[in-house]
Amino acid sequence: MNGNTFRMPARRLATVATATALTAGPAVLGLAGPAHATGDEGRASAVVLRTGLDVNLLNKTVNVPLAVSLNEVRAPQSADKATLTAELNGVDGGKPFSVLSAQAAAAKATVAHGKAEAYTRLAHAKVHVPGLPLLSLIEVGQVTSRATCEAGEKPTASSNLLGDVTVLGKKVTLTAGGTTNVRVPGVGEVRLDYSKTETTSRTAAATALELKIAVNPLKLNVADVEGTLTLAKATCETPAAPARQAAPGTDPAGDVKPQGEPAGDGLAETGGSSMTPYLAGGAVALLLAGGGAVAFARRSRG
Repeated sequence: MNGNTFRMPARRLATVATATALTAGPAVLGLAGPAHATGDEGRASAVVLRTGLDVNLLNKTVNVPLAVSLNEVRAPQSADKATLTAELNGVDGGKPFSVLSAQAAAAKATVAHGKAEAYTRLAHAKVHVPGLPLLSLIEVGQVTSRATCEAGEKPTASSNLLGDVTVLGKKVTLTAGGTTNVRVPGVGEVRLDYSKTETTSRTAAATALELKIAVNPLKLNVADVEGTLTLAKATCETPAAPARQAAPGTDPAGDVKPQGEPAGDGLAETGGSSMTPYLAGGAVALLLAGGGAVAFARRSRG
């Protein structure tokens, strides 16, 4: 009688312990939640022409900063422009002064699908500065620049030049990544850097031509022009990598085996489902609870 009296509670105790172990399984295993992306969406910019020149007129009695941008675009939102001329007012007797004219001038910047990209193209272009209305500062056949920054890839930057380049009326030969100095007596001096590119782990920049200018025709101080001028520049910054979400219940839970099972026959090693850790944990709890109940029954019987 005494034996029958304590066997049932022991079984019930084991059952309750198993259920408790199964219910508590997820909290013990600590399932990972979904991952979330951090960081920005990337950037891109492109410009066909940008000037930063200081123009002094009439023996420096008049100073006119020559700050002009042509077809300057920025993203994250896609944008493109294709204006063919840039003008400056107030330096040519009140009439608009043509700084740049071209047959083709385009700039585009986009950020989409984990990629930021900028592109510029300038073809058959002439650039003038005040004091030299009839002589081009520079003439180019075609120049392009491109910068690409894609998530998970190394950023790239490149510039290309097709056709002749003429500076202050003189044809010049340029070397990619090199510097060329052009001096014209009685006119001035221009320093050119062709195909300047720079890349980091997340950014890229390409400039087709960058000019440093010092022009003072015949040293008459009628128009003394100094500063920099940039043609066809593209830059980008890599967007953040897309987030990857972990599917619930697919994270590894470690090698959990029921006690007493041979090392080579565990469910985790035979392709068990995602419930395997829970069942194994329940089996361990069942054995422990059952053993405790039997010991308790034996003590009570004695």
